[in-house]
Amino acid sequence: MEHTLFAMPFAVMSAFIAAGGMPGARELLLLMLALFFARSAAMAFNRLSDASFDSTNPRTKNRPLASGTGDRAVYVLFVVGTSAAFIVTCMYINFLAFKLSPFALAIIFFYSFTKRFTPYSHFFLGLALSLSPIGAWVAIKGEFSAESLLLGGAVIFWLVGLDIIYSCQDYDHDKEEGLNSIPTRFGIKKALAISSAAHLLMIIFLVVLYMVSDGLGTVYQVGVFLTASLLWYQHHIVSPDDLKRVNIAFFNVNGIISVGLMLFVITDTLV
Repeated sequence: MEHTLFAMPFAVMSAFIAAGGMPGARELLLLMLALFFARSAAMAFNRLSDASFDSTNPRTKNRPLASGTGDRAVYVLFVVGTSAAFIVTCMYINFLAFKLSPFALAIIFFYSFTKRFTPYSHFFLGLALSLSPIGAWVAIKGEFSAESLLLGGAVIFWLVGLDIIYSCQDYDHDKEEGLNSIPTRFGIKKALAISSAAHLLMIIFLVVLYMVSDGLGTVYQVGVFLTASLLWYQHHIVSPDDLKRVNIAFFNVNGIISVGLMLFVITDTLV
């Protein structure tokens, strides 16, 4: 559920900016369905690919596949079914969305393997979720645009920053299992500094989006300012010596950021 809260609001923002106001009900419904099926397929695929690692991680050992209570065959069928549903939904959106749908699935599935060979897996996660605003623009306008790519860039660096913070709590486990991440490569202190830099880049992308877009105004600017303030707060409550509030930073603060910025964008485009 929390991952949907991260991806869906940015898709909705993109849809409202692309439409210059309220998108059509049909396009919005199909977009929500596509997001639901894509995220469902991605999460189930991740559980399948990471089951052996999840079983040795105290944070994830109680997940069904990791604990042995889940059925792999059911997960495989679920991935196949939701992937097919995603492609069919894209077919009803428009031809470009349908044509790109297999590539979108390939990107979101590939992320699950990246911790095995690169410490920069956070960027692949960001890339996977950046497809939501880019795909939303395609759904509404049937094309790519500078605005959708800028919003996608903001999502990439937002996810990079928050995923680095989240992965700090798996530092010991990932070291033991030989899994890669920015914290295991550079240490927790440097990793949090990199996270801060990524979130600064997110704000820069959001500011540039305002500069190139004709449909965003003062309300959007206020939303970006509040987003920057919440990001600062997030980094203020998490430190290398105190990771107890990582979940507050990851779930609560970032949930407010995504939903809050979406509401500011919707208000701005409608007003």
